Amino acid sequence: MWTAVSLWVFNVAALALYVSIAARRIAAGGSSVPWVIGLPLLYFAAIFVFCASYFAIAWIWRARRPRDVRLGLRATLRLGWREYATLAGSPPRLMLYGLLLRDPLPAQHAMPVLLLHGVLCNAGVWLRLARYLRERRVSGLYSLSYGPPLASIESFADQLAGKIDAIVAATGARRVMVVAHSMGGLVTRAYIRKHGSGKLARVLTIGTPHHGSMHAWFFPGASLREMRPGSAWLAALNRERVDPSLRVVSLWSWHDSMVAPQTSSELPGAVDVALAGIGHNALLGEPEVFAYALAEIEAAMATRDTCSGSRTLPSDTDSSAR
Repeated sequence: MWTAVSLWVFNVAALALYVSIAARRIAAGGSSVPWVIGLPLLYFAAIFVFCASYFAIAWIWRARRPRDVRLGLRATLRLGWREYATLAGSPPRLMLYGLLLRDPLPAQHAMPVLLLHGVLCNAGVWLRLARYLRERRVSGLYSLSYGPPLASIESFADQLAGKIDAIVAATGARRVMVVAHSMGGLVTRAYIRKHGSGKLARVLTIGTPHHGSMHAWFFPGASLREMRPGSAWLAALNRERVDPSLRVVSLWSWHDSMVAPQTSSELPGAVDVALAGIGHNALLGEPEVFAYALAEIEAAMATRDTCSGSRTLPSDTDSSAR
C-alpha cells in the first residue's frame, strides 16, 4: 500500500504540474507538439537516470568476476536494456498491484507459496512470475506487501509471521514455501531468527544481499541502514547459521545492478545458484529464473508436509551453481 500510494501521489502531482505549465505555454501561443512528445520522453529519461546510477554504483563496487561470466558488448547492451525495460514497466505494476495480484479464496492447499518483495516495492513486482506459475497450474499463490518501506526489517519479519499464520489457517497446510526477492530474503531470514523455521517448507531467495549492498548507503531509513555492508544488524543475522533441515536456495546474478558486491548474495549453508548477464530487477522477468522457481515449487510439492501429518524432507538433489 505504502509504495502504491506514494507513486500515485507523486505521479498525479507531477502530471498536474506538467499539464499546468504546458497549458500556460500553449495558451500564450506555443505549439502543443513539444509538450505531447516531451511527456513520455521525460518519463523514460528519468528511468534511464535511475538505471544508469544503479549500474554505476554496482560497477564501482563490483565483485571480481570469473573469466567465464564476463560479458561482451552485445551481452552488456542486452543486460542494460532488459534492466531498463523492467524498471520502465514497474510503476504501473506497483501502482495497481491490489487489482493485479490477489490472494486466493480460503481453500485446501498442501503447499502454498508466498511471494515476498524487496525494498521500496510491493507485491506488484511478482506479476509476471505469478502469471507464469498460474499458467502451469500452480495454485495457492499468496503475496505480502509489507511496510512502511523505511521501517526496520525486524518489523517486516513480524508482518511476515502474521501472513504465514494466516495462510496456514486459510489453507490447512502445515508449511509454506517462500520465494523472496532482494530484501525479502533478509526479511525471511529475520523471521526465521525470531519465529523459527517450523512453518517453512523451503526458501528461495532471488538477488538477496545477504551481506548487504553498497547501494544502501545512498538511501535513508532503518531498513536501508540495516542493509549496509558491515552493519551491526547484518552481523547479528549472519551469526545465525542456515537451518540444515530447511532447504534454502540463493539465486543471484554476477551482474546484479543493485547488489554490490554481487557476491554478497552468497549464503553459507544455502544452495548457491549464480547466473550471469541479468540485472537486479530483470531477475523477476527472466525465463531462466521462472523455470528455476517452478522447479523448486514442484520439488516442494513432491515432498510436501501435508495436512495428514506426513513429514517434509529436504530435497536430496541440489542444482549446481553456474
